[in-house]
Amino acid sequence: MPDSLLIIPRWVVPVEPEGAVLEHTAVAVRDGRIQAVLPTAQAATRYPGYREIHLAQHALIPGLINAHTHAAMSLMRGLADDMPLMRWLQEHIWPAEVKHVSPQFVKDGTLLACAEMLRGGTTCFNDMYFFPEAALEAALEAGMRAALGAIVIEFPSAYAADPDDYLRKGLALRDQFGDHGLLSFCIAPHAPYTVSDESFRKVSRLAAELDVPVHLHVHETEDEVTRSIAEHGVRPLERLRRLGLLGPGLIAVHAVHVLPDEIAMLGGHGCSVVHCPSSNLKLASGFAPVAALLAAGVNVALGTDGAASNNRLDMFQEMRQAALLAKAVARDAAAVPAHAALRAATLGGAVALGLDSKIGSITAGKLADLVAVRLDGPELAPCYDPISHLVYVAGREHVSHVWIAGQAQVVDGILKSPSWSSLDSRVEVWQNTLSLQVVEH
Repeated sequence: MPDSLLIIPRWVVPVEPEGAVLEHTAVAVRDGRIQAVLPTAQAATRYPGYREIHLAQHALIPGLINAHTHAAMSLMRGLADDMPLMRWLQEHIWPAEVKHVSPQFVKDGTLLACAEMLRGGTTCFNDMYFFPEAALEAALEAGMRAALGAIVIEFPSAYAADPDDYLRKGLALRDQFGDHGLLSFCIAPHAPYTVSDESFRKVSRLAAELDVPVHLHVHETEDEVTRSIAEHGVRPLERLRRLGLLGPGLIAVHAVHVLPDEIAMLGGHGCSVVHCPSSNLKLASGFAPVAALLAAGVNVALGTDGAASNNRLDMFQEMRQAALLAKAVARDAAAVPAHAALRAATLGGAVALGLDSKIGSITAGKLADLVAVRLDGPELAPCYDPISHLVYVAGREHVSHVWIAGQAQVVDGILKSPSWSSLDSRVEVWQNTLSLQVVEH
């Protein structure tokens, strides 16, 4: 069971209310939940016997939420770089997946991703990949919160034979594990160019019946939009609208090439967009109009995408990239200020996943998914504004402690789970195996 804790940092950055920074404040944690956020002077008296953790030079923030990952693809980090999306997929990634992806590949790759994400302050990730049962097993071994996608795609794989088979297997996993405290589920049709109208209609109906989000790539590249017009007569978002998929449960990943009326459509339907700035840059997909999306009322979250197209699962990097790119795209230095970038990396992800009543801010009653970030040292001095520092100065290397549901998963920068003990040797085996793919190609 998690300890009863009094965490006493230099600053508490609760995210709600937006832009707040609390000093001389403690956070009481019991039974995996935030019991209270209260003045430090009152904490020991009100909560005697709680173990005190003093973090004199740290900011305490909600756990970061990586709202779009293909975690197992960490084993493909650097496998094929410096090429556009469709060439990268068709010539390198999809052939490698056909040849190598298996339950063991997914478990080992997801464990590797969890280790990287935990050390960087990410406490929850939203995953879309084959063999989600193996990703689930890895996440639970790591003690990490995960939203797992029931992937839907038209072509067969080692995991499933057809779209109905993908759905059947993914939803059976949800039925089996839906009550687990660390797990939630989405339906994850891959993208408009890999999913048929018939499959999308099934996804729409099931998502409404089961009240789960729909997580998919959309409007990532200009080619995707052109192809949709040629094949369906409309742009992808309009096609999704006609098929009943737009609504508060839609998690639209990338949304780079969206017109003003499409931005208004996303806002009007209460959709979420997951912005993946590093992946968009690396694949030359373009620049998402994040400031315009926020202005239209779209909930914006942040994601890394997979390590094969980033090549880091680093939410501190994504926060900084998101804020800087938004200013350049909008030609407005005030666009997406630091507090908005931090919200996107925390509460924005929770809203997208339908988990904002449980995680995403440091609020009494929510689950104690918390991260301590050290803000001392010459590269961080002086600190006038902790939120600005978290987004523009600090990096994942400054994360010292991570708690998930009150359970310490990182202490003084060291992973606590025994799951990591044999991971290096297994990753080396996979590296040797996938290296043959590069040589053969």
